[in-house]
Amino acid sequence: MNQYLNTKKPEFEKAIEFFQKEISTIRTGRANPAILDRVQIEAYGVRNPMNAVASVGVSDSRTITVTPWDKNLLKDVEKAITEADLGLGIKNDGQKLHLTVPQMTEENRKDYVKRLNEKQEEARIRVRQVRDDIKEDIESAFANKDISEDDKYRYLEELEEAVSNYNNKLKELRDKKEEDIMTV
Repeated sequence: MNQYLNTKKPEFEKAIEFFQKEISTIRTGRANPAILDRVQIEAYGVRNPMNAVASVGVSDSRTITVTPWDKNLLKDVEKAITEADLGLGIKNDGQKLHLTVPQMTEENRKDYVKRLNEKQEEARIRVRQVRDDIKEDIESAFANKDISEDDKYRYLEELEEAVSNYNNKLKELRDKKEEDIMTV
């Protein structure tokens, strides 16, 4: 593998990680605590991630429980979840919150698949941007006579192969998530 590709490999990996993190917040028909990862709670004068102020667990396939470390934050946590508009039913029992994942309709599922496709496109754009940077580096190295014409074409071919592999990985992740979403 060429040095131009090796130096930018972590950026490709970041695009994959970005996509994995983004799709983990897309709801399926089952309870998944990851959908709360982006919820920020206003507590103690600062915004905190959910896992900093509460314990999140799954009690059954359709119920997520949220237990704040400090019981005084229960209303703040409830408010943050409500404002996040995740489409969850919220029940406050005074000690913890019970979040019910409603049955998904066919229309909901199609909307989530559409959102999934948008996230995949964002990740693909990131991959293309990294590819363009590497391509530019290879072209300028050739222009500066740092590499031969044969090396240039070999490096560009390796680059396209790597980009294709990353795009295939994104597609695999997307297809698996779509299957989860569409499973009734």
